[in-house]
Amino acid sequence: MTPLDGLAWANRFASLGPDFFTELPAQGLPDPHWVARSPACAEMLGWPAEWPQWPTALDVFAGNAAWPGMRPLAGVYSGHQFGVWAGQLGDGRALWLGEVDSPAGPQELQIKGGGLTPYSRRGDGRAVLRSSIREFLCSEAMAALGVPTTRALCITGSRLPVIRESVETAAIVTRVAPSFVRFGHFEHFAHHQQLDALRRLTDWFIAHHAPECADAPEPAVALLRKVALQTADLIAHWQAVGFCHGVMNTDNMSMLGLTLDYGPFGFMDGFDPGHVCNHSDDRGRYAYARQPAVAFWNLHALAQALLPLLPIDSEKDTEASTERLLEAVEAYRERFAGQMLGRMRAKLGLDGEQQGDQALADDFLKLMAASRADFTLSFRRLSRALSTPEPLRDLFIDREALDAWLARWRARTAPDAEARMLAVNPAVVLRNHLAEGAIRAARDGDFTEIERLLKVLGRPFDEPALPGDAALPPDWAQALEVSCSS
Repeated sequence: MTPLDGLAWANRFASLGPDFFTELPAQGLPDPHWVARSPACAEMLGWPAEWPQWPTALDVFAGNAAWPGMRPLAGVYSGHQFGVWAGQLGDGRALWLGEVDSPAGPQELQIKGGGLTPYSRRGDGRAVLRSSIREFLCSEAMAALGVPTTRALCITGSRLPVIRESVETAAIVTRVAPSFVRFGHFEHFAHHQQLDALRRLTDWFIAHHAPECADAPEPAVALLRKVALQTADLIAHWQAVGFCHGVMNTDNMSMLGLTLDYGPFGFMDGFDPGHVCNHSDDRGRYAYARQPAVAFWNLHALAQALLPLLPIDSEKDTEASTERLLEAVEAYRERFAGQMLGRMRAKLGLDGEQQGDQALADDFLKLMAASRADFTLSFRRLSRALSTPEPLRDLFIDREALDAWLARWRARTAPDAEARMLAVNPAVVLRNHLAEGAIRAARDGDFTEIERLLKVLGRPFDEPALPGDAALPPDWAQALEVSCSS
């Protein structure tokens, strides 16, 4: 018996058949090495700390081998990119390894950067060390913050050169999630009028990931409403921690309401509602303040994809079916507003609910925007402002306006709010300059900063041992840019 004999592979997605994917092996990395591993993700899978010593583990997660029971495949999907229909997309550099049982339920393993697939289009199918470190660290950081997300098990690296804006080295990050199915999967089959495949995909997803929808009068409508509510919860959580995704295309939207596909993401430093973290987004479609509306738009695209599953035999049928789908999407609005206000009440340390809470929260954000006050530090220092307001006041230009707001806030906040606020307002998030420091060290062959940051980000509500991890970004960080190649 080996540890591999204890792994049970369900591979439920593979049961859908060849309309949904192409089976193929990865194009592995030459002379691979470990870059980083996540003990927390391995624990979630129920794997012991010594799993990297399992037979061929390094080769498996570098794309050079497969364990018994794995079934590597690349999925096909389509989607809207920057609001424009992009046609067929698919796993251009990702490869689904299989679905393994775990204490948290079945989990799919996927490597990103495993080489060309039939869906690579003009790409090379590779990922670089820089982007792999960013995705690895942010996946685990978001999980520690409580934000729904795909997880990251490990990074493998190689000296294989990869050309982006410059020549970089190749890497593969292994991602973990209960499902990687996206809005774009449904759009693909609807657009190509493959209605049998669309129906099979919907039935399969409901059976395995939304069984409570199966007995609804119209399961597709019930599924859409469930996805709308999960998406609202997700976006409210993003907004509450100052997270910008950067590329909220429909093919990057998870049917499970998970943060999916970490590319040009960023946690805000100075608060700017119009902040655009993706240097490629020259029109600002995915700015921080627009994320809630973009998610709502994306849900309408999903509704359009599900429409063929409802009665559309006549114009009257089509209108009625469309109305029911739109009602399901509308559930997003109320849920998002409630979740966002609830999270702001928690961040402000408010007890219960009062009429003026929304105005109190909005006014604080306006003061932050006017001063470009640091998002994370403003809420963290507010957590201690009942007893020590000066560190918070140091972040604001108009201190008189802040003091007036603080008077309103103190009248609304319980005296014991500090501990509750410190438990929801993180001290540390993955700022771009922290990730950049780990990337620069890794390029020189030093992976210890990744391991150190992973530990710090795993306890985001604790004050870090190094004060710099929770400090304002250095001046050089202002020159950092992330784009879709990130």
